[in-house]
Amino acid sequence: MSAPIDFYFDFSSPYGYMASERIDELAARHGRAVMWHAIVLDAQFQPQGGMKIPAGLMRTEYVQRDTERTAAFFGIPFKQPSPYPAHTEHAARAFQWLSDRDPEEARAFAHAVFRAYFVDGRNIAETSVLLDIADALKINREEVADAFSDPATKARLKAEIDLAEARGVFGSPYFIVEGEGFWGNDRLPQLERWLEKGPF
Repeated sequence: MSAPIDFYFDFSSPYGYMASERIDELAARHGRAVMWHAIVLDAQFQPQGGMKIPAGLMRTEYVQRDTERTAAFFGIPFKQPSPYPAHTEHAARAFQWLSDRDPEEARAFAHAVFRAYFVDGRNIAETSVLLDIADALKINREEVADAFSDPATKARLKAEIDLAEARGVFGSPYFIVEGEGFWGNDRLPQLERWLEKGPF
């Protein structure tokens, strides 16, 4: 099989959510696997490994309308969440812990977290919400709770984010295939063109 697609996302990113609903199917059409990577785009948590992004940017009326319009265009369920944005470091730690153990289980968890926030309006910054999601997926609740504060898991997530930054990742969603970066949900057609015919 050809090189996989690296998919970087923040759980608080509506565009990351929409990309998460499309990227696996797109990749499968071209015989590619997808490697999912949770990152934290939150200046307030920079000491814990978060990337810096202007928080006000994602609160503009344009972005709110654009996310609704884009979701409707692709037929993806979507509701503006509140609070927005949400702190995602706990969700990212749980995802990383799961991903190191079972990538498919981690992917199911990621889908459930995204949908909890952008469809059901649940506050994914609350660890109780994340633990309920784990329960629903039959993932051990106590082990996930331990992952939130485990120093090794914190260090593992920080290393993942440091590597993402070293690779040029600066937003969500961000895709890398064969060394080429594609930023944004609206770059998926270009990514697919790359998979179909090779480099531009």
